[in-house]
Amino acid sequence: MIVKREHESTRIEAFSDAMFAFAATLLVVSLEVPREFSDLVTNLRGFAPFALSFAALYFIWVAHTNVFRRYGLGDTYTLIVNGLLLFTVLFYVYPLKFTATAIVGMFTHNDVGLTSSQAGSLFTIYGIGWTMVFACIALLYRHANVIRDRLGLSAVESYDAITHSRHYLAFAMAGVISMLLAIFGIGIRYGIPGFAYALTGIFASINGTRRRKERQHLVEQVAAHPQLANTGSISTESIRKGLK
Repeated sequence: MIVKREHESTRIEAFSDAMFAFAATLLVVSLEVPREFSDLVTNLRGFAPFALSFAALYFIWVAHTNVFRRYGLGDTYTLIVNGLLLFTVLFYVYPLKFTATAIVGMFTHNDVGLTSSQAGSLFTIYGIGWTMVFACIALLYRHANVIRDRLGLSAVESYDAITHSRHYLAFAMAGVISMLLAIFGIGIRYGIPGFAYALTGIFASINGTRRRKERQHLVEQVAAHPQLANTGSISTESIRKGLK
């Protein structure tokens, strides 16, 4: 559950939302207004690739939004990592759409005509973008834990920040595996590098299951030591010692 934040949206969030909106615009900017019914039908064929691309972009936006809803981040480190994330999102809009078109073409027998070498390069390009985006989100969560005293996070909230960081790190790991498969030409003909992203669910599930059990233990410890619930005047090191 996301705790309601007290302060209003920051300029970082406003700028980020504008960049995501611009990225969404780029997904459809190449579509022309149909002049004839046949042109309309042709444009509708691009609906499925657009839907896939938009869904991926929307998921990234939600993940990004949740970071800033949970934590009031705004220091230099945050600006750098957030800027890298936005740069990656904007740069990879067209590779994302092309990949979605290629995927849909596999099922509609409307092949985009990729050779094995080109398919491998496409998987690699897409994997780099995927990995960078979710690695940035993981770094933002990790940073929230690093500056937990400044943010006034409780022991449980700090623990949750680490959990979320590892959750999105699982996404990045799947991207790295996909890239390695593509670089070494393993199963490109059968789309194996693409199926590697299914590992995201496995990695995230393992992290979630283990962290939930440890979180419950932490909650019980904090309940037994109420003085650890509020970190406003308690250092991180003191809490770590107290929970041993």
